Amino acid sequence: MVLIFLILIPFLSGIMSFAVKGDGAKALALVSSMLTLAVTAYVSGANFTAPITYSHSWIPILGTQFSLLGDGMSSMLCLLTGIVVMVVMIVNVNKEVEKPGAFYGFMLLSQAGLMGVFLASDALLFYMFWELALVPVYFLCSQWGGEKRIPVTFKFFIYTFVGSLMMLAGLIYLSLQTQGASSYSWSDIVRAGSSLPPGTQQWLFWLLFIAFAIKMPIFPFHTWQPDTYEQSPTPVTIILSALMVKMGMYAVLRWLLPVLPAGVACWSDTVVVLCVIGIVYASCIAMVQTDIKRLVAYSSIAHMGLMCAAAFTHTNIGIHGIMVQMFNHGITITGMWVMVSMIENRWGTRDMTKMGGMATVAPRMAIALVIISLASIALPLTNGFVGEFMLFNGLLSGSNANHVTLMVIAGLGIILGAVYTLNMIQKTTYGDVTKMTITQDLSINEYLGLAIIISLIIFLGVYPKPLLDLTSGIAGFIVK
Repeated sequence: MVLIFLILIPFLSGIMSFAVKGDGAKALALVSSMLTLAVTAYVSGANFTAPITYSHSWIPILGTQFSLLGDGMSSMLCLLTGIVVMVVMIVNVNKEVEKPGAFYGFMLLSQAGLMGVFLASDALLFYMFWELALVPVYFLCSQWGGEKRIPVTFKFFIYTFVGSLMMLAGLIYLSLQTQGASSYSWSDIVRAGSSLPPGTQQWLFWLLFIAFAIKMPIFPFHTWQPDTYEQSPTPVTIILSALMVKMGMYAVLRWLLPVLPAGVACWSDTVVVLCVIGIVYASCIAMVQTDIKRLVAYSSIAHMGLMCAAAFTHTNIGIHGIMVQMFNHGITITGMWVMVSMIENRWGTRDMTKMGGMATVAPRMAIALVIISLASIALPLTNGFVGEFMLFNGLLSGSNANHVTLMVIAGLGIILGAVYTLNMIQKTTYGDVTKMTITQDLSINEYLGLAIIISLIIFLGVYPKPLLDLTSGIAGFIVK
């Protein structure tokens, strides 16, 4: 029953926010995020003993149930969602937005959808929450985005809408092959999908994978992402980058690898090659960016490409590394976007050629940027190191005939990532002091938000065992 509260708290709070005016909506969103985080912490703690489940009759005529599963992977992603949304609310306490009731209402509805995606163990319920998470983002981008928000949001809508239709078609086809009364349940879908002829699995694979690849995003389905991140307001960019890309990666692990093993075996090499191309491609483009927001956007494509490549190596350590890195990447990229927002607010620009001297005028802000940036390139003793090490180990141990070559090429992403990240630090933090719109170091709420992020970066870098234990055992099942 406790799993229901992970969805109900943000959902009901989001609906209530539309009726609340002024700072009341902001306060409601902050309280809701704290309550949701408390429940996710409880669920994650309970998962060290056994998974939590909930099931209730929903639409019997379709053979679908309101069925939720809180295992290690699901609870870990729910915990990530709770932390990220609370940090977003904290750092935006002193920020003003137009129509705050609608803005925070859509943010909380999107959080409810995300929780549902990570918990649903019924295919139709999974699809419903998938759309619930996405639809509020369309409104947030189109109403509160930048100057080019309308064409960018339209492009984002077309990509995700086509992907959603492909996924729905694939799930319906799978449900028609099931034998049990609950034709959309995850267990029945897995049995039906794995028993299909290899030829059927091979074309069905692309129906599901393209939908998930668009969300991560993976080359060549990534072109919506940089523009959308650039034009979206920073809180929405954080939700997209830290959480919604994890929807696609989670869906691959839960709804693709176990469901269509013959299709996965057939197309794994192709997917790994696409991912490796995306890592190098995105890293090279990030190196030449002067817009700091686009730089972070392309770096995210490279990071997700490495995770997706490891997913198709069929190795236990690679799959386990993905789960660890999904959490760690979500924490680190949240910190990066928070810093980008602070930089843009204080300098009045995203052009790194017009910045400099942060270490002189805002030293605490500069220290936070350096720590978070080093975590993003997986420096040892930061949270990114353990997961990335496991991912490369998975690539090196993979079944691909060219696994060593692919691992070496993917490893270029580490070198290129260090180049563009250190270049960004140099341009923004050091050098001559440039004119700032707001001459201010960190405010109290920014201190608190960054303290949460940096504490997790250091703690999970030094002692990742809790995260490893929470997600242990699931990788072996997915590989089998």
